[in-house]
Amino acid sequence: MPHFHALYADEEASIAIGSREILAGSLPDRALRLVREWAELLRAELEDDWRRAREGQPLKRIAPLP
Repeated sequence: MPHFHALYADEEASIAIGSREILAGSLPDRALRLVREWAELLRAELEDDWRRAREGQPLKRIAPLP
């Protein structure tokens, strides 16, 4: 399933690109809301990086939350 990893302090979660639901791990509620907003704005870039990863290509850096 297409996903990305989000880190906040000592916590980490794998989050589905399409639904933005947590697949594994956890984040505090406020951090999760921000990550979901970020993922919605950058969905195309996340999907492109997922495709690149599946093809064994180098990933493009996606700007973190400010």
